[in-house]
Amino acid sequence: MWDPAKYLDYADLRARPFHDLIARIPATPARRVADLGCGPGNLTVDLAKRWPDAVLEASDSSPEMVAAARSRGVDAQVLDVRDWTPRPDTDVVVSNTVLQWVPGHQDLLRRWAGQLPAGAFLAVQVPGNFGAPSHRITRELAGSPEWSSRLGTLVLREDEAVADPQAYATLLADEGCAVDAWETTYLQRLSGERAVLEWITGTALRPVRAALDDTDWAAFREQLAPLLDAAYPPRPDGTTWFEFRRIFFVAQTPPR
Repeated sequence: MWDPAKYLDYADLRARPFHDLIARIPATPARRVADLGCGPGNLTVDLAKRWPDAVLEASDSSPEMVAAARSRGVDAQVLDVRDWTPRPDTDVVVSNTVLQWVPGHQDLLRRWAGQLPAGAFLAVQVPGNFGAPSHRITRELAGSPEWSSRLGTLVLREDEAVADPQAYATLLADEGCAVDAWETTYLQRLSGERAVLEWITGTALRPVRAALDDTDWAAFREQLAPLLDAAYPPRPDGTTWFEFRRIFFVAQTPPR
């Protein structure tokens, strides 16, 4: 389960990569825009502003997220991204922080590149910080003797969950696409106590939360918090610097 309210903590900072992604899409106008993994819909509404004449198609695999999106007026549906197929008039596809959850998503990208109409844009952003201290420390704690027995077969994602920009660019270029690929490391200034713990609670810690009952979840957080504070020491003013590496690519399909 996703917690839309928790996910929206630091909403402005989380939105920065999304806006940088769609700024690199030159498609104007568009007939249909698909937002795959729309989450709570707070960013989907920006797609409607960018392409006001397009049919907006939004989906997410989480019923909780879809309900939150619908409360914002987004006509979202529950759908696993692996089951999505583009309609013939789809001119723009946006997938923001979704494909890292899908093993083997490279095959999805190849399929979409072949199914989208000529000249369509496929814009994707995925996290590239699985090797960061926040994620490494979480994996180490989850794999410790105390927690591995309670977390069972849970496997937290590592660097192989995503590829690097060149690998994605090569994959889509081999499908005949024109590709713009890059990466950015944002230096986020987080505020509040246990800032990094609260940041990753809305995303990276979701599988841990799902695997533990309330008591164990509280205990896991209490053990993780000082480890993260040591890796990301708060500044004298109470804020914390947090490096946030993201991988982007925008591909345009070839003439058919």
